[in-house]
Amino acid sequence: MPRPRTPPGEARGPSNDAGLADGATRKIGAEAATAPDRRVRRRITTLVACAGVAASVAACGSSPALTPITAQTTGSTTATQTAAGTSTTTGTTGTSGTSTTATTGVGPQGIPLETGPLLAPGTTPSQGTTVDGIQCVPLEQLAYRTHAHLQVYVDGVARMLPADVGLVGPVAQQTPAGPLYGAQTCYYWLHTHATDGVIDIESPTPRIYTLGNFFDVWGQPLSSRQVAGAHGTVHATVDGRPWRRSPRAIPLRTHEVIQLAVGRPVPRFHRIDWSTSQL
Repeated sequence: MPRPRTPPGEARGPSNDAGLADGATRKIGAEAATAPDRRVRRRITTLVACAGVAASVAACGSSPALTPITAQTTGSTTATQTAAGTSTTTGTTGTSGTSTTATTGVGPQGIPLETGPLLAPGTTPSQGTTVDGIQCVPLEQLAYRTHAHLQVYVDGVARMLPADVGLVGPVAQQTPAGPLYGAQTCYYWLHTHATDGVIDIESPTPRIYTLGNFFDVWGQPLSSRQVAGAHGTVHATVDGRPWRRSPRAIPLRTHEVIQLAVGRPVPRFHRIDWSTSQL
């Protein structure tokens, strides 16, 4: 299998697990061949291959299975799965009072999984129609490829970003590090693959997309007073610095870490260690 292509302008660091990742990619490619749809087989294999270090994690368990998503719901029950099969949370002191922040295992993309109830269902209502000039296409676009991270808190409690935003006909590949999602029909240029808060920006031409574009693809509202179904004053932080403008205008730049806190307390900003992945 050819190695994943490194898009122009995005350097990839060396990995000590390169040999293991290559072997994992070959193994998963063979297992993905059992998928009923050829296009799904091709995309799932590419997803795991592009995960780099995460591919070596996926190779440690049983054969992955492709499972169409039926439903994801919000509520008080946390539905995340870590490499150990469980997730935990710890309390930290924020701007005012006590907040709950996620501490969980590393997911299939090499980034820690988020915890807490889903912020909103991941279903993309547009079902393939163009949104904000953002198209939904059968294959992911690699001419311009980068990643940002989003963590949302509501009244100090961590909320989880769904794994299937921007995926029409989502399908999951089970790995010991949690499910990794692809699409049977098409991928919007802005989408997610896991419940790790990572937003994939993959388009045919370089362009600075915004958090508002992502929420539009998701079909969820975003303003200074609302994030999806959560209402209240929105405190936005970007790479550790307060964001004073509308959260819709936050640019999705390479490895940018975005935190939105609806209401109070406002948790301390938590950085993401991108070196644990090859995103």
